Amino acid sequence: MAGLGSLHLFNVFEYKTTKYVVTKNKKVGLLYRMFQLIVMGYLVGWVFVTKKEYQAKDDTIESSVVVKVKGVASVNTTDSKLWGPEDYVMPKQGEDFLFIITNYIETANQKMDNCSENPLIPDAMCTKDEDCREGEAVRAGNGIKTGICLKTDEDSNGTCEITGWCPTEKSQEPDTATVMRQAENFTLYIRNFIRFSKYDFSKFNVNKTTKSKSYLRSCLYDEISEPYCPIFRLGDIVNKSGCSFQVTAHKGGSFAILIEWSCDLDKGDSKCNPRYSFLSLGCDAGYNNRFVRYNDAAGQKQRTIFKAYGIHLNIIVFGTARKFSIINTFIHIASVLTLMTAGSFLCDFILLCMMKSRDFRDSKFEIKTMNDKESPKKKKTAIPRRKFSL
Repeated sequence: MAGLGSLHLFNVFEYKTTKYVVTKNKKVGLLYRMFQLIVMGYLVGWVFVTKKEYQAKDDTIESSVVVKVKGVASVNTTDSKLWGPEDYVMPKQGEDFLFIITNYIETANQKMDNCSENPLIPDAMCTKDEDCREGEAVRAGNGIKTGICLKTDEDSNGTCEITGWCPTEKSQEPDTATVMRQAENFTLYIRNFIRFSKYDFSKFNVNKTTKSKSYLRSCLYDEISEPYCPIFRLGDIVNKSGCSFQVTAHKGGSFAILIEWSCDLDKGDSKCNPRYSFLSLGCDAGYNNRFVRYNDAAGQKQRTIFKAYGIHLNIIVFGTARKFSIINTFIHIASVLTLMTAGSFLCDFILLCMMKSRDFRDSKFEIKTMNDKESPKKKKTAIPRRKFSL
C-alpha cells in the first residue's frame, strides 16, 4: 500500500504531451490546408474587417432633440390673413414630435348658447322630447341636452337641442382651396445632442463646419451635396418618404425622421456623423387636430374652432458606438482557432473511414493488453513509426 501511495504521489510531477502522427498524403494534406485558409479568411475578412468584432459596442444612446420651424403661409380665416410658426406648429416647444398644419376647416364666431345639435350625430336624433334627456351629454357630440326635441314638423324626425358653443362645428370634408400652398417650403432646423455613456462620448449634429450662422442660413439638407446640414425642407421630407406633398397636405399624414449615429471611435469623433432618412407612416392617413381661439365681441365671449389637418412628424434617434477591445479580440481569435480542430477531425475521419490503407489506423491507435499479474512498471514495447501513402 505504501508503494502504491508513493507511486501516485510521483505522478504529480509528470508532464504529459500530445503525440502527433504525420500523414504524408497530398489529397488529405491539401484539404487540410484549404480548410485552414477558409477559417483564417473567415477570421480576417468577415469577423475583423466586415463585422469589426474586435471592437466593443455601446448601442444605448442618450438623445435630446429640439426642432424649430420657419416659414409663413397666407390663409383666409376670420381673424388673420397670414400664419407663422406660432400659429401652425403644435406643440409650441418644438420637441422630437410635432404637428404642422397644412389645411383646416374653420367654424367662426361660436358663442355659448342653446342650439340644435349636429344632425349627423346618431345620439342627437329624436322623435319626441323624452328622447332628449335633460342634462345628458350627447355622445360624440358638442353639448348637453336641454330636454327639447327640435322638429320641422310633427311627422319628421328631429334633433335634440343642446347647450354649448353655437353654431356647432362644421362637419365636412377638407377643401383643397384652403390648403396652405407655402407649407411645402417650410424649413425645420433639427438640433440633436447624443451621448454614449459607456465611452463618455457626446456630440451634436451641428459640428464645427455647420455651426456658423452664415452656413445655417444658406444650407439645405441634401443626401449628396449637403449630408450634414441640419435644415430640412418639409416638402422634401414628404417626397423622399415616397408620398406626394399635395395629397398629404390635403388630409394630413404621419412621417418619421430617422437619425442614425454609427460611430467608430477608433477613427476619432470627426468620423462620427449622423445619417438621415425618412419614413412614411401614412401618406393620407387623415391626421387632424383641433384648436380654438377666443375673442370678446360686444362684451360676449366668442371663439373660433379649427379642425386642422397636417403633417405629424416623429424624430427617432438611434445608433451604435464602437471601440477597440483587447478582450473581444482575444475571444474571437480563440474561437476561430478552436474551429481549426474541426479540420483535423475531418481529415482523421477521411483517413480512418474512407481510405483503404490501414497504415494510418495502426499508427493512430496503440493498443496495449496488460494481464492482471503484470507489473504496472513494466516497460512498454515501442511501436516503430510508419510512413505511408496511397
